[in-house]
Amino acid sequence: MKLCLIIGGITLMACSACSEKPAAAPAVELVSAPSSTSPSQALDEMDRRQPVPLLPMMAHHQKENMRDHLVAVQEIVGAIAMSDFAGVERAANRIGFSDQMGRMCDHMGAGAPGFSKQAIDFHQTADRIAAAARAGDGAVALRELSATLQACTSCHATWKQQVVDEATWQRLTSLDPVQRDAPERHPM
Repeated sequence: MKLCLIIGGITLMACSACSEKPAAAPAVELVSAPSSTSPSQALDEMDRRQPVPLLPMMAHHQKENMRDHLVAVQEIVGAIAMSDFAGVERAANRIGFSDQMGRMCDHMGAGAPGFSKQAIDFHQTADRIAAAARAGDGAVALRELSATLQACTSCHATWKQQVVDEATWQRLTSLDPVQRDAPERHPM
């Protein structure tokens, strides 16, 4: 009998606890960007990398090239793992330097002083991977691949795309480098 009373009491307490309102959760204040700022603009303002102004088609083309560079790096790693030095060289040559690649880097970086040099340096690191592959030296190819990846990460840590309209592109690319580096002046 005592056991029934104890169980009944526990059940009664549990039921009365269920009927009570749960304690209110502490209020959390959400902080958001001003309504005039889009989420994309807010993100861009947080990203302190240097802008590379590009027309929409240029930005698209650059992203396609970056994705192909990743594929080439994947192919280099796979070929090194198989001691396929011809495959290493082929993939490295895709991202290596050429006059055409140099012209493209200069065009893409026309509005961002320093970008073209860093981009060209990246392509030249890939040339060293190809040279190591021609020599049949996997260890050197791996070291040069590491240098190439360091060039990739350094570039991506420094630069971000800034998609601009034609008038802005013309203005930014027609300035001399000193004017280009000066902060924009807005009338008060």
